[in-house]
This record gives sequence, structure tokens and C-alpha cells, in this order.
Amino acid sequence: MTLNKAIATLTIRLTLGFIFLMQGFGKVFTWGVENLFKMDFFLGTYKDMLPEFIIRATAYYTSYIELIGGLLLILGLKRDYALYALASVLVIVTFGHGLAEPIWDLSNVMYRLILLIALLLLPKAWDKFSIDYLLKKK
Repeated sequence: MTLNKAIATLTIRLTLGFIFLMQGFGKVFTWGVENLFKMDFFLGTYKDMLPEFIIRATAYYTSYIELIGGLLLILGLKRDYALYALASVLVIVTFGHGLAEPIWDLSNVMYRLILLIALLLLPKAWDKFSIDYLLKKK
């Protein structure tokens, strides 16, 4: 049973980590954050609602936090800090989508949110296949 708990925690952490890493990777390296900011979804949608510097800061913040936070989750390094930062991204995304379109498809956020909350609630002792666990053990 102990192995099952460790494997379950690892599976959740890796799945969530790869979801965020690949999303951040696409935004940072495939599209480029400045190009992403200029897309209709960011600047085009919010230019009449929010100051441009907030829209730009949001594009950069969410993109890099997804990239870095996802990588940290995959490694199991500074897991809780990564989860806190990624939770802030989900709150920002939820607000942004709601601001743009009052009734929107929650599937963009809900699965990530459920996995993130699960990791926050699971005991850290179950996360045995992580750098944090190895460092604590020493």
C-alpha cells in the first residue's frame, strides 16, 4: 500500500507538471511571450478593460510560472512553492476567462485545479520519488 501511495502521488505530480511545463514551453518558446501578448486573446480581448501593462505582465507571469513551476513539479523540487505559484496562475486565468466571457468552458482550468489541490492535500511523506524527499532524507 505504501508503494501505491507513492506511485499515485508521483503520477499526479508528473501529470500536472507536464501539463504546465508544455503549456509554458509553448507560450515561451513556440509562440514567444511578446507574440502571445499581442494575440487577440490577450491584448485584443482586454485592451478596453485593463491597462496594457497589466495585460503584458499577466502574459509574462503566467507563461513563465507555468514553464518553471511545471519543471519544478516534474523534478519534485520546491514542490509546495511551485504549487502555490501555479495556483496563482489558475486564479488569474479563471478571472481572465470570466472577464472576457462570463460563461466559459471551465475544462481549461478544472482538471489542473483538481490535480493541484490533490497534491496540496496529500501528505508530503507520500511523495517519495522527488528531489525534495531525497534532500530531506539526507
